[in-house]
Amino acid sequence: MDKPRLMDQVREVIRVHHYSLRTEEAYCQWIRRFILFHDKRHPRDMGEPEITAFLTHLAVNRNVSASTQNQALSALLFLYKKVLNIELDWMNDIVRAKRPRRLPVVLSRSEVRRLLSALPERCRLWGHLLYGTGMRLIESVRLRVQDLDFEYRQITIRNGKGNKDRVTVMPESLVTPLQTHLRRVKAIHDQDIAEGFGRVYLPYALNKKFSTADRDWGWQYVFPSRNRSVDPRSGTVRRHHVDERNLQRHIRQAARNAGINKRVTTHTLRHSFATHLLESGYDIRTIQELLGHKDVSTTQIYTHVARRGGSGVRSPLDMT
Repeated sequence: MDKPRLMDQVREVIRVHHYSLRTEEAYCQWIRRFILFHDKRHPRDMGEPEITAFLTHLAVNRNVSASTQNQALSALLFLYKKVLNIELDWMNDIVRAKRPRRLPVVLSRSEVRRLLSALPERCRLWGHLLYGTGMRLIESVRLRVQDLDFEYRQITIRNGKGNKDRVTVMPESLVTPLQTHLRRVKAIHDQDIAEGFGRVYLPYALNKKFSTADRDWGWQYVFPSRNRSVDPRSGTVRRHHVDERNLQRHIRQAARNAGINKRVTTHTLRHSFATHLLESGYDIRTIQELLGHKDVSTTQIYTHVARRGGSGVRSPLDMT
């Protein structure tokens, strides 16, 4: 039997490690670009000089950010260590690009209200949920019905950053809107079932262990896509979650419509959630757990923006 092509091997190993489809696409893209950059030489015939040359090209000629350069490095290290099983000393000596320390963009409470009010009605609940829980955008689209606990007023976020689970607060003001929203989603799911569909993606091959679980209501996405689609890996027709780029576009437009002259993204709502909790007197450790930060030092950046003015200092101009 012929040995699988390199990129097929990469995809197979990525799936063995349960990496997301998004990571699979990104890693394959970087590995392909690395090979093309070196005139289609096989990675087995290359090493540290070639990796360093490629990363330097990205930084100097392509002017990519440090995080993008680090993603490319992660893809190449995965290729050598996990796919080609090459474990050499030089791998541990490659230095990752240092990401610049930047203060997050934070909205005031009045700006948050204006922003959320300017969102289209179909996205408003989604936007309120991001601000009210502090979850990341990708975490919100991956929410399942069973992750919402209305009795305890909490939301469980599964497989968050670092593949960790955590619990965050369910805003009291969103309980009724969420329940109303789920009734509409349930009607869509019931219609899918009636038409012979109704399946949803399940992680870790749970559909093999529980053959009907992918049709169960609890496993359905809280924010499903409008249309059914073909799963790119299995070829199964399913209703996936909504495309997160929809909200990203609407958030940018809503900021313009609301007259907010800041660089606003969906992640700005997460920054605002943390900062406003800190201003309300909640301790940094509690906020760290809600955000799912591994290290409290990551959360402490919000102490720099929670104070009024530059570190809470009163300008001498206001003292005269």
